[in-house]
Amino acid sequence: MTQTERPGNQTDVQKAMKAFVSAVRKLGPVHYQSCVKCGLCGETCHIYLTDPTILNLPVYKAEQIMKIFRRYYTFLGRFLAPWVGAQSLTKDVLESLVETVYGRCTACGRCGLHCSIGFDVSSVIRTGRTMLAEIGKVPSSLQAVVNNQITTGNQMAIPRRELLDTVEWLCQDLRLEMNNDSVIIPVDEPGRRILYLINPREVKFFPLSLLAAAGIFHAAQESWTISSRFYDVTNYGLYSGDDTAAAAITRQVIDEARHLGVEEIVLSECGYGFRSFRWEGPNWLGRAYDISARSMLYLIWDYIDTGKIRIDPSRNPERITLHDPCNLVRWGGVSEPQRKILKRVCMDFQEMMPHGADNYCCGGGGGMLSMSEYGDRRILSGSLKAEQIRASGARIVAAPCHNCADQLLELNKKFKLGVEIQSVTEIVYNAMVLEMAEQSEISNSDADDSFNVTPSV
Repeated sequence: MTQTERPGNQTDVQKAMKAFVSAVRKLGPVHYQSCVKCGLCGETCHIYLTDPTILNLPVYKAEQIMKIFRRYYTFLGRFLAPWVGAQSLTKDVLESLVETVYGRCTACGRCGLHCSIGFDVSSVIRTGRTMLAEIGKVPSSLQAVVNNQITTGNQMAIPRRELLDTVEWLCQDLRLEMNNDSVIIPVDEPGRRILYLINPREVKFFPLSLLAAAGIFHAAQESWTISSRFYDVTNYGLYSGDDTAAAAITRQVIDEARHLGVEEIVLSECGYGFRSFRWEGPNWLGRAYDISARSMLYLIWDYIDTGKIRIDPSRNPERITLHDPCNLVRWGGVSEPQRKILKRVCMDFQEMMPHGADNYCCGGGGGMLSMSEYGDRRILSGSLKAEQIRASGARIVAAPCHNCADQLLELNKKFKLGVEIQSVTEIVYNAMVLEMAEQSEISNSDADDSFNVTPSV
């Protein structure tokens, strides 16, 4: 349910406490009392390293939640609260949590990765977000995105007609580029093998990503479609802390996949979209999916490895480096396919240092990119990423997440990096030997020379 639909019979404190109890049960009490407060997490946090105030120290942020746990879940906390640093949950405490859990943490998980005892700071921080979501205290700009997904099916509230118009002109461009009039971008076509989920920003701001994916699918003779109703790979319920909304967004896609009768859901390049749908979604729904789902990166590598598409790396001669989205790599476990792809499709691939699961967050995660009130802190925290990019000597940054791409574009301008930001899919399409697709008939189309983008009823 959206922010305005919360039941009003209880006080905010009572509703927040109920959400807190539920979160503790799901995550487990041990997570709220295992921190030894050594402070080493500060050495791993991009926000703290760029602004080393105690308010940005990961353990300090988590402590604001753990104090509440001690007050209600420990013997000493109930009777000797001031002595053990326990704190009662009040309206003032809830108000103070907003900036702590939304404005000073991207939930990137790097601090937990480096913690000597494996303390999961990010999940404790999300408990705070869950409490605030329950009482309508999510920052308004972030909540608006969640509401868009619930009411319109996509985060940007893009009308269906706009999607179809974009698909039509992309289809025209793709036919010209591939010199093949049989190329289509199927919309709402039932019985295809794949339902391809995209980030709505591919419709509004990054259409080359969708064009590249369609070109790759065509060359690989793939059976695929997108949906004009529920095509959004993202899920901002992960960021807001609203599990009810997150479940509803996930359910929309699963129901659409069943409606279209596809065999597999393929997720375009989106870090938090992948984590939300592939890993968190079944937990939100309370059951396993009855349909498989995987990242587009795995599928592209399969195409390359099996020879379904041919690649000429000389078409990508400039040095390329790779940004690792936190939710894709640290939280999602997708680290290798993008590296295998880039090593095959370009002449000069250079890793950032550090890289992989140890890479720094770009600063735009955790919903930070949508919350303008924290914009200055977001850009400052991204200075570490800017330094990594500059040190790589790369001219192109592969960013397999549009949320990260938006942040990197701002960092590129702010710190005068002089690089291009591209998706892995775009880089692959640029290296693809297009002649392979000329005069071929793709297996998922009976299209003639007209633009067949009208959705099926």
